[in-house]
Amino acid sequence: MHNIHTDLAVESKELYGEGENKEIEGVSVEVEENETYSITRVEVLDKGGMETMRKPIGKYITIDVPSLEKTDEDFKDEISQALAKEILALKLNKPDSKILIIGLGNWNITPDALGPKVVERVIVTRQYFVNYSKDSDETMANVAAISPGVMGMTGIESIDIVKGIVDKIKPDLLIAVDALASRKMNRINKTIQLSDTGISPGSGVGNKRMALNKETLGIPVISMGIPTVVNAATIVSDTLDLIIDSLKETAEKGKGFYKLLDELSGEDRYSLIEEVLNPYMANTIVTPKEIDTIIDDLSIIIANGLNIALHPGIDLKDVNRYIR
Repeated sequence: MHNIHTDLAVESKELYGEGENKEIEGVSVEVEENETYSITRVEVLDKGGMETMRKPIGKYITIDVPSLEKTDEDFKDEISQALAKEILALKLNKPDSKILIIGLGNWNITPDALGPKVVERVIVTRQYFVNYSKDSDETMANVAAISPGVMGMTGIESIDIVKGIVDKIKPDLLIAVDALASRKMNRINKTIQLSDTGISPGSGVGNKRMALNKETLGIPVISMGIPTVVNAATIVSDTLDLIIDSLKETAEKGKGFYKLLDELSGEDRYSLIEEVLNPYMANTIVTPKEIDTIIDDLSIIIANGLNIALHPGIDLKDVNRYIR
């Protein structure tokens, strides 16, 4: 029945659980509400939950921030600290871990440039550990970072580039950052997701590549991302939702017209919209017009979160001085 793609586990839970509140066997959900943001922790526990959610077994943390794309500096810092806390809660990096950060995406296409922009702003230190033959440091982690580009630019699959680097420098943990796709307009540029299950580059725009995960790389992989694009069918569907809700307010409950409007809601309507639009707007994705500024701001939030989480001696004052 459901053929709608989303990169967000919280949206998969809503889709396959037929609503936000219904429990799914093999899936645990914990919600933490804060004054300006909320955190939803979804864990796929077993094969049954994996088949229902269509997501690998593992943990998925979603930080929903309604004002994320237009926040002030202090609030950005608050979200960076919340993100750092969730990264540490996954317990995949240790004081002596060697970490490789991969910024996936095409730096020439703004909505897809989140990963490369984050890589520009993370604090890389591997060169010092190599030059001084150090295994660990009390204040700094051993961090390397690279943006491998996309196959259309390099002619090489991301997995092949990343695997070559992993085999050469032998990190203990890989962190992959990428732009994601959402099925809801109200989550575009307002949601941060991280997971311990890895990532499939390009999946959000129907261009799925081989996954970067523990099975393919031999080391734990944390994936991080923010949805920056939405399918055109989603915009039409969301607009229809608003129209239907407005009409239902004036229709008499229980009457034929009300029932007709009620039956129009649901994921079947989305599939119909997608089918109708496909000949004219095949694979059309949309992003906000202010995306250039938004991507810069979001990359700073992600990079600050990573810098705080990975480097024990780094605080907000340090990362804000470093960010350029």
